[in-house]
Amino acid sequence: MLKRTEESKLTSWYFEIDRRLLFFVISLVFIGMWAMVSAGSVAAERISQPWYFFILKALPFYGIGLVTLFVSSMLDKKWVIRISAANVLICLLLLLVTLVAPAAIKGSTRWVNLGVISVMPADIMKPGFIIITAWFLSKMKEKFGQDIFFNKDAWRVGLLSWWTYLAIIGPALLIILQHPDLGTFLLYFAVLSAMLFIAGLPIILIPIFIGMAGLVGVFAFFTMPHVHGRIMSMFSGGSYQIKQSIQSIQHGGLLGSGDDAFVKQSLPDAHTDFIFSAIAEDSGAILACALLCVFLYVINRLTTSAIRARDPFVFYAAGGAAALFGAQVSINIMSALHLFAPKGMTLPFISYGGSSFVAFCLLFGMILAIVREDKWK
Repeated sequence: MLKRTEESKLTSWYFEIDRRLLFFVISLVFIGMWAMVSAGSVAAERISQPWYFFILKALPFYGIGLVTLFVSSMLDKKWVIRISAANVLICLLLLLVTLVAPAAIKGSTRWVNLGVISVMPADIMKPGFIIITAWFLSKMKEKFGQDIFFNKDAWRVGLLSWWTYLAIIGPALLIILQHPDLGTFLLYFAVLSAMLFIAGLPIILIPIFIGMAGLVGVFAFFTMPHVHGRIMSMFSGGSYQIKQSIQSIQHGGLLGSGDDAFVKQSLPDAHTDFIFSAIAEDSGAILACALLCVFLYVINRLTTSAIRARDPFVFYAAGGAAALFGAQVSINIMSALHLFAPKGMTLPFISYGGSSFVAFCLLFGMILAIVREDKWK
């Protein structure tokens, strides 16, 4: 009998993948499912629907997202870049659709109706944005050397130049700002800034970037009524949502209220924007802090993968993923704690939202894939 001397692709994948990161991502998914049953049930009852209304709507996205996570984690670098390029181009087209034929949900025109489902292009584009930006930065370094920011050749019009990148990403960010969606625009701006700085942009320029973000914020404050209202509400004691969010966390105490959790029943968006507050009321501050530790561990694994990367492309991609994940988690939780103006931003893998969930599954799958290839191939 012949002995098998070669491992199968599945076996190789299992032993080469970052199993710790994958385990904690899947753990977040299951925590999100549990939270959706708990917080989603009260949100469903508020609109006179059965308690399982939102979890039933979310199940297809959980299936699609998990399949996306595992399949994308088995890709090689070339396919990751190809899929990311397609992701950005498709989302650019969908963003253009939001200008002429948007699907309005809760007054927001950030959505596109695809018949069966409505999607948010700004959410779906996040993985492609991270990967393509990382690829662009690595190729620029390869062609123009370490100084890609002040090298005149890097600014000449060409297939690979700053003008080409800005011509693609710039309009997308302007459309997102025009929706208006200041929170998502600033999130993209912050992540792009982080990736530019880890690519070698002088730290002395940080005040300039902060000033640019501040100018956008001032412009939005005076021209966008909803931004003005949220900021003024934050400094005047908080809106009804924020007050209910704080009361929900306080009612949970250290160990949680369990079946006696009643504040979340009057908490708007308990299954989306303020799901962290609902979790804290159900399970208590101790387990809520444990969830924060899981988030921190995921950020740590991404950062470690970036530091240990041999390929600059992997370094920028993993660093960008850590910046995006960390920033979105921080904004969501700070909003729930009245430390930041509410932005309508999901808590990754936890909040209800098909576009966001599938996008993060795709992003983490591709990061797992390129980190695996960089380490073992």
